[in-house]
Amino acid sequence: MRSVFWEDNQLRMIDQRILPARFELVSFRRHADVAQAIRDMAVRGAPAIGAAAAFGLALAGYESASSSTRDLLADLQTAANTLRAARPTAVNLAWALDRVLNKVSSLQFPSADAIRQFVLEEAQRIADEDVEINKRMAEHGAALINDGDTVIHHCNTGALATVDWGTALGVIRTAHEQGKRIHVLVDETRPRLQGARLTAWELEQYGIPYEIISDNMAGYFLKAGKVQKCFVGSDRTAANGDVANKIGTYMLALAAFDNGVPFYPVVPTSTIDLSLASGDLIPIEERNPDEVLDIQFKGERAAPVEAQARNPAFDVTPARLVTAIVTENGIAYPPFEESLRKVVR
Repeated sequence: MRSVFWEDNQLRMIDQRILPARFELVSFRRHADVAQAIRDMAVRGAPAIGAAAAFGLALAGYESASSSTRDLLADLQTAANTLRAARPTAVNLAWALDRVLNKVSSLQFPSADAIRQFVLEEAQRIADEDVEINKRMAEHGAALINDGDTVIHHCNTGALATVDWGTALGVIRTAHEQGKRIHVLVDETRPRLQGARLTAWELEQYGIPYEIISDNMAGYFLKAGKVQKCFVGSDRTAANGDVANKIGTYMLALAAFDNGVPFYPVVPTSTIDLSLASGDLIPIEERNPDEVLDIQFKGERAAPVEAQARNPAFDVTPARLVTAIVTENGIAYPPFEESLRKVVR
């Protein structure tokens, strides 16, 4: 099933905070609650966040009591500002909101209700297109995987992180369905453990062999020659090929580069931000330090009670460490300033 979908005049999502212990759906009728769900990571992954934000804007349209098109447009803009602020790094959030608002602003509507219907239909188009885009990316990326490969995967980039199918994990899934024998080393992805909780859960659903490793084991396996490829996602990719992704991606890329192992981000073009010349300009979300400190060891809190922590949610991998970037429009190779513009066009 889809991770984000519209049903019975409400937005429904898989609650990713409680997997793999429980599989539950949460429902939303207010855009402010959708923004909070994005902040709390009930929904996460750049494409899924973008679709959720678009549906959140549709909810805002139905929340508004405005009967004039002008007043409704103002209410939608206010709601978009609330949704946009939920998580700053994932460019799909702003991309989806801007896409809906720009289309609404460029068209003439006979009534406020016509705008409400259009916003919902556009959100649905974004969701449907995401599934199609992911499957196209998966076909391109699967060609990079050979029969018998062991692959390291960081964070979660599967169906849970998108509307359906996935980006980097979608590539692995497609290669598996093509009959290639693949083994996946799953980075735990601390501190929120998206790899150990979510990627491992998805791989079990697909019947793909895997083993969980802690993030700091990746270098060992790469140096030992036990890994043939690294596949990751991206929350924002700059025009020069710098890739912002879940914290720990940069260290994985360094280890892969040092050991001559190809490193492939799998990136829908909606996540490529050509307005940013480099990754230095990408805003990095810093989350609550409790996510780092609330780690248990033998049933007790691991860190001292008075300990302080830092918790950047993302890091930026420089383009020099990236072998190629997989998109729905093909695989982009260096120089990325040229190839990324081509795949976006």
